[in-house]
Amino acid sequence: MLNENMLQQLLQKLPVLRQEIKKVIVGQETVLDEVLVAMLAGGHCLLEGVPGLAKTLLVRTLAQALDLPFRRIQFTPDLMPTDIIGTEVLEEDHATGKRFFKFNKGPLFANIILADEINRTPPKTQSALLEAMQEFEVTYAGQTYPLDRPFFILATQNPIEQSGTYPLPEAQLDRFLLYIRIGYPGEQEETAILAGTTGTGKANIQPVLNATDIIQLQQLVREVAIDPELIGYVSRLVRATRPLTTTIEAVKELVRWGAGPRAGQALILTAKAFALLNGRFAVNMEDIRTMALPVLRHRVLMSFKAEAEGVQPDDVTNILLKNITRTATSIA
Repeated sequence: MLNENMLQQLLQKLPVLRQEIKKVIVGQETVLDEVLVAMLAGGHCLLEGVPGLAKTLLVRTLAQALDLPFRRIQFTPDLMPTDIIGTEVLEEDHATGKRFFKFNKGPLFANIILADEINRTPPKTQSALLEAMQEFEVTYAGQTYPLDRPFFILATQNPIEQSGTYPLPEAQLDRFLLYIRIGYPGEQEETAILAGTTGTGKANIQPVLNATDIIQLQQLVREVAIDPELIGYVSRLVRATRPLTTTIEAVKELVRWGAGPRAGQALILTAKAFALLNGRFAVNMEDIRTMALPVLRHRVLMSFKAEAEGVQPDDVTNILLKNITRTATSIA
């Protein structure tokens, strides 16, 4: 159990972590916060953006600022599950002459995993991540191998290039705590990027948090208070995404399948993490509204009509945020 002094020292490391990452990453405040929220909540995140927006650089910089083993896996069409998990090799005991199989661990056995361009590999290989993401362990040849904690997968994908890609199945998308979209930088930010990356200067990133720190912070997140009224709001919000049970006509027309209970769990947990990241020990309404988009955008399956009209899951979520009340009788 942390005493008050240890607790304050731990929480003071969060803004320091932010500043270390911002030595390299210019702007992208929302993206950075969402990645840190996923880490604090103990989940994984999918980052989507066109090439050149520093998705890989963000993950590498985060890994440098955390005193944890880091591995990068470049997903390609010929990547096999054993290339990720590991494989057994036949070895010989030179003393006895006996042969035996030894499991050689793959790159998945690290604390931070960058799954770069995850949608470039076939579903068979993508599914090799499922057990690791959900159970924090992998099974090979009937033997289960636990993964070190904390375990954090950050996957990237390119939204504009469809040739030679394999869209992630809904079951795997649901395993990602957050679906983070990275947009173009502003004019001043882009100017700063150009100035800072075309010279001889190089940022020196110092490790801020270790494995023990992160595990303690993840436990603290679960201890952040949330009012039962806000839990009820999250429940109504998630249930309103389902066409069969919602009373909102736009959802009935635009959504084919709504979010499941895991979405509500994710929304509460990330709202707690966002509150803690901002130095608070209680969730407020704005925390939930802030995290609703990255939590729901990959858990709401749009109808053919919505796709034809260019309506996105974020549009539906924004409609719900305007219409779902905090209580059954009051206005949100």
